Amino acid sequence: MIRRGADPTTDTRWSRARTALRRILRPPITITDPPAGALAQWDVPVPMRDGVHLRANVFRPLGDGPFPVLLCAHPYGKDDIPLHHRTRRGYRPSLQYRLMRSAPVTHSAWTSWEAPDPAHWVGRGYVVVNADLRGWGTSEGEPTALSAQEGLDVHDLVQWAGTQPWSNGRVGMSGVSYLALSQWAGAATRPSHLAAICPWEGFTDCYRDFARPGGILETGFLTVWGTAMRRRSRGRVDLLGPARRRPEFDQWWADRDRDLARIDVPALICGSFSDHNLHTAGSFEGFRRIGSAHRWLYTHRGPKWATYYSPEALAAQARFFDHFVKGQDTGIADQLPVRLEIRDDRTTITRVGDHADWPPPGIGWRTLHCRPDGTLTDPGTDTDPGADTGTDTDPGADTGTDTESDIGPTTVGFAARRGRISFTHRFAADTDVVGPMELSLTLSVDAGDDLSVFAGVRKFRDGREITFEGSYGFQGDLVTHGLLLAGHRALDPSRSRDGVPWHPHTAREPLVAGRPVRLRIGLLPSATHFRAGDELRLDVQAHWFHGRNPLLGQFPAGYRRVGRGTATLHLGAPGCDLRIPVLDRDDQEAPFLAQVTRQ
Repeated sequence: MIRRGADPTTDTRWSRARTALRRILRPPITITDPPAGALAQWDVPVPMRDGVHLRANVFRPLGDGPFPVLLCAHPYGKDDIPLHHRTRRGYRPSLQYRLMRSAPVTHSAWTSWEAPDPAHWVGRGYVVVNADLRGWGTSEGEPTALSAQEGLDVHDLVQWAGTQPWSNGRVGMSGVSYLALSQWAGAATRPSHLAAICPWEGFTDCYRDFARPGGILETGFLTVWGTAMRRRSRGRVDLLGPARRRPEFDQWWADRDRDLARIDVPALICGSFSDHNLHTAGSFEGFRRIGSAHRWLYTHRGPKWATYYSPEALAAQARFFDHFVKGQDTGIADQLPVRLEIRDDRTTITRVGDHADWPPPGIGWRTLHCRPDGTLTDPGTDTDPGADTGTDTDPGADTGTDTESDIGPTTVGFAARRGRISFTHRFAADTDVVGPMELSLTLSVDAGDDLSVFAGVRKFRDGREITFEGSYGFQGDLVTHGLLLAGHRALDPSRSRDGVPWHPHTAREPLVAGRPVRLRIGLLPSATHFRAGDELRLDVQAHWFHGRNPLLGQFPAGYRRVGRGTATLHLGAPGCDLRIPVLDRDDQEAPFLAQVTRQ
């Protein structure tokens, strides 16, 4: 069956602006009435180990139970639900759905921001506990955003929920974004009643994923989110200030990371290719690094909230929780751990299937070399400088390297303020690019002692860019991107791996004008289908790819611009190379969709 939506190949900036304005004025949110066959308890006090009381809303099926429990804990207000914002025209959706340009979403009037829908889960025989974290909403105490204290509080919430008369003693956790962060924090403390977690798109490294990716200060979402959080809390909440004052990774940042290896409960983790500005990197790292022997990864490139509440995602969550929290054998133990979704464009899913690991075992690395004529070529396979005519015979090998005689001592420059340099590769055969990418380049500057370097991969068909779902509901995103402050180019080889160079960010090495330096930039995971004839374009520049205009840009994303004058890429040996992960189409571990679907 083909479900038709807007055609991303014909989208224009103005059509996207009209769509954004329409969704701001009338967000496509369907809010249903609370169920009649359920009990709601409001503002239930929950004691913490230090005497502070957090407060929770508890939603229960009729009857004495005992029931399995789903818990979420967050700073967004357990009482900020449509039930308390009803007008003559019906329920009023959260302001975030207007600001972040949501795709169609359906949930009940009991549902708070990014939390599991109590009506849905109570209908399945679960108790749902929605708690305000310390210092937020109706809970006592001072706010402790992203601190170790939050982990202890979540631990105590889980133990309380697991010992109530209506509980079967097994507690699961679910939720999006910050509600995923609280799961990482609580699960790392190993509460005995925690049976399973479902962190749906949540970063795991406050410095690298959130505040300073690549060492570059994030100035958009961090500002908007921080301002909103200060207004919601009863104490001082300031993450933007420390992010500005602490440009290098230090103990303050380390204290806000979670010990993922200590998480040993079963986990269903959502890794989104659309949340590149916030949660993508951390979600995939969470799947790789947690200590649990039972872990699954649900990937997608759809809209964040529409996907979380979608029938398919809810079915996956139910299969997981019914097995580990309710105690039913759903067969999930026999399911391959990685659900992989590959898209052709923003609305077209070409393939969905299960794999044994992430990245999939059938990945082969192909190295594309930047040429002075603006092409990206694979010396092992290319006969036409603009075309890809085959695949590497050894999928894991680099089939060729540039030499001075091959390419010459060529340099190309671009203006740091507004310029860019681009290189294009054309595929001769259908190709699935799945996984992280890595760009290696040699660069110098003629002024200043540092430079923000942004590397983006775009997709073109017949000369028109094909865009994808991005963070914050932005529907004009690139395939993927990576960024690095050149002064933070130092690498930790022991933690680096294919496609993911690891930068410690503990010290800055200033650039010297005219002196080339070598940079390795990791590009975030993606899963994209390229048809024969499609083009992959690599952009290298010193500023962010999108504006902040709420209608036309990627509001509120923004990154600090560092550098001035002209930056120069050096294309002679060792050259400028883009490594891309290609999925072997003959090495599939489960059947893929026979038909293309449109969302």
